[in-house]
Amino acid sequence: MKKNMSIAIDGPAGAGKSTIAKLFAKEAGYIYVDTGAMYRAIALFVIRSEADYEDEEKVSEIIKDIEVTIDYKDGVQVVYLNGEDVNAFIRTPEVSRVTSKIATYTATREKLLSLQRNLSVEKKVIMDGRDIGTNVLPDAFLKIYLTASSDARAERRYKELIEKGEECSFDEIKKDIEERDRQDMNRTIAPLKQADDAILVDSSDMGIDEVVKTLMDIYNSKV
Repeated sequence: MKKNMSIAIDGPAGAGKSTIAKLFAKEAGYIYVDTGAMYRAIALFVIRSEADYEDEEKVSEIIKDIEVTIDYKDGVQVVYLNGEDVNAFIRTPEVSRVTSKIATYTATREKLLSLQRNLSVEKKVIMDGRDIGTNVLPDAFLKIYLTASSDARAERRYKELIEKGEECSFDEIKKDIEERDRQDMNRTIAPLKQADDAILVDSSDMGIDEVVKTLMDIYNSKV
């Protein structure tokens, strides 16, 4: 497995990266690695510690000795925080907000960077996140920048929460998404941006199957 056979998918919050990447990986015969889930695990630890996540020095101190690892069960990625399977706890709005902030901290990024790069050498992987193509896997075989309008992303998230029976506000969801975009795109370390050699895919008016087909067509044109 050559390092440059890895695939990087970047894009803003709510663009459907994880859903699309999982299906794309299955179709292309790759292993899906949700790097965002690793950051979410650290955010969960910070929340449970009741530390001020705005305090970079404090966060950097408390995460020094934590362990974040991943494994696969029946083809599904499982994230472990200090040995605990935390998949069921890392998808809340609170974790999302804290993740966006602590992902800007040098200590957080360094904690996970080596793990992510090692995975790309050891396995045939597709990774999605904010800076995979620009920072984590700059030599990736294929880079995709998957995006959608803020309205489209907010609508998807709104429907998802409603289907779960949760009360929510479309306007608040859109506001949170736009604020997260601002944070991700303006952070000092590894900001969210399209890599120079990444292919732009706008899924605003596309269904899931259509997006996966588009990515497979791009992939097949390169192999």
